Amino acid sequence: MMITTTEQVPGYRVREVKGQVFGVVVRSRGLGGNLVASLRSLVGGEIKEYTEMLEEARRHATDRMVKNASLMEANGVVMMRFDSSEIGQTMSEIVAYGTAVVLEKIS
Repeated sequence: MMITTTEQVPGYRVREVKGQVFGVVVRSRGLGGNLVASLRSLVGGEIKEYTEMLEEARRHATDRMVKNASLMEANGVVMMRFDSSEIGQTMSEIVAYGTAVVLEKIS
């Protein structure tokens, strides 16, 4: 599955647009992770526990988006983006979305 943040894919043309596709993940850091992150925030700098959680959530959201695009019989996703938001004070929602398409190699 080809995934790109651009509208055009060099060497390919969009043969068919299947439609909007997305993958959603909601994550909450456990009590231990929140405690460690809270202590690190007092000192300043990167909070690695949250960085790792969000990186993993983006990968899972992308995987879900790809699965949904495959179900639509697409072989690519163009104009792919991420969005995130907070749910309460302990949860993060990550959405990967784009346009599912059928790409055809230009000969």
